[in-house]
Amino acid sequence: MRRPLVAGNWKMFMTSAEARLLVSEMLPGLTAIQDVEIVICPPFTSILPVAAMLEGTQISVGAQNMYWEASGAYTGEISPAMLAEYCKYVIIGHSERRAYFGETDAGVNRKVKAALEHDLVPIMCVGETLEENESGKTEAIVSRQVREGLGGVEIDSIPMVVIAYEPVWAIGTGRAATADGANQVIAGIIRRVLGEMFSLSLAQEVRALYGGSVKASNAGEFFNQPDIDGALVGGASLKINEFVPIVRAAAS
Repeated sequence: MRRPLVAGNWKMFMTSAEARLLVSEMLPGLTAIQDVEIVICPPFTSILPVAAMLEGTQISVGAQNMYWEASGAYTGEISPAMLAEYCKYVIIGHSERRAYFGETDAGVNRKVKAALEHDLVPIMCVGETLEENESGKTEAIVSRQVREGLGGVEIDSIPMVVIAYEPVWAIGTGRAATADGANQVIAGIIRRVLGEMFSLSLAQEVRALYGGSVKASNAGEFFNQPDIDGALVGGASLKINEFVPIVRAAAS
């Protein structure tokens, strides 16, 4: 059985003081929920205080990005070794990183490997743009991102990887994919490619999340799909009355 996972991506929101307040308000609701792996991914500046507040709970901390080198003269970058002190997870290849900061499939691949080498769980994001979707390129784009993102990864490490299908046209737009459509991409493209690259059994072990305008009112539709194991939540993860019900929906 794949354990449900819900990760909140806070993006570039929340000062440390705001982060502490939000966590303190969310904790009672989140800690009451069992059988779901919960991850909070604050900005780098809030990782330490958030990690301190979550110590001793079942809630994990994740980072939103990292560089692939363990150390070195890379001004402004954060290494996997630095994150591993406080984080269990790291988001890699988010569409905003690809679109605004020029991240490539090759760079995503190096980051995935570096995360695994430092015992961080990579949440590798894949997804097509609206133009690619409307021109029938979803399969080609998502297949390429999975193949190149996981190329050369040791087969024993694959069950540790989490893949988030985030159609770019659904992120922050209020326009979510349909639950059935997202499940078809995960089952028919992502798991199929994993089966071709590694094995059919491993393809069934990897947890796959949906991300893109997930909210309390639609989360249950996605979680009811057989191949969707949770969600990577953006804006709604900053709202108590959205994020806690989303996690609760994953538990049910």
